Amino acid sequence: MIAVKVSMKATNEPLKRTPVVLQLDADGSQTPPVLTDRAGVARFDLPPTSGRILVSGLQRYDGRLDGEIPIELWSITQSELDSKGGPGELPSGRNAYPGMTTHWLPVGNQRVEVDSEGYLVDPQDWSEDFARALADAEGLTLTAEHWELIRWLRTHYARHGAQASVRDMIAHFRRVWDRERGSNRYLHQLFPRGGPQKQGNRLAGLLRTKGEH
Repeated sequence: MIAVKVSMKATNEPLKRTPVVLQLDADGSQTPPVLTDRAGVARFDLPPTSGRILVSGLQRYDGRLDGEIPIELWSITQSELDSKGGPGELPSGRNAYPGMTTHWLPVGNQRVEVDSEGYLVDPQDWSEDFARALADAEGLTLTAEHWELIRWLRTHYARHGAQASVRDMIAHFRRVWDRERGSNRYLHQLFPRGGPQKQGNRLAGLLRTKGEH
């Protein structure tokens, strides 16, 4: 069961009869809208997975969908960025240096500049379409588990101002998945080209970790 609890941040008042939609990473599908009840909760009879939550048509959350997920809003009309935190929480700015080898990765109808290993030259160019395009170029088919780790890596950086270590990843995913799927071996099976700290960070649009340059 996945439950989304929507409330006003200032008053803690539940938002009733508000449409909530889940977009699932596993297959790109979208649930029909579910209206929140008197307690401000919309319930979905689905197993834990990875994806996004839209409230009244705006994305308010991305990451692991499991149990009750609180969504607190300053106003129902506030922008997506404000609902997820102010800008500047993730790395930004072009980080190319003289003599750096770069190339262009086709992403939809655009091209995005990456370095010789596929890391973004400007992390602000990250998008879900970029992650899909890079995964395809690296021969990787993204599943809900891949997306959950990608989203978690971005959230971890935004919260801590630093990239997660493999130890951080193991501790987290052993807790939310299980001991086997949260193991170092399984995480490296998911991301065979350099493991979760290299391939995972590339797909998450984060920079090389220390010692990779």
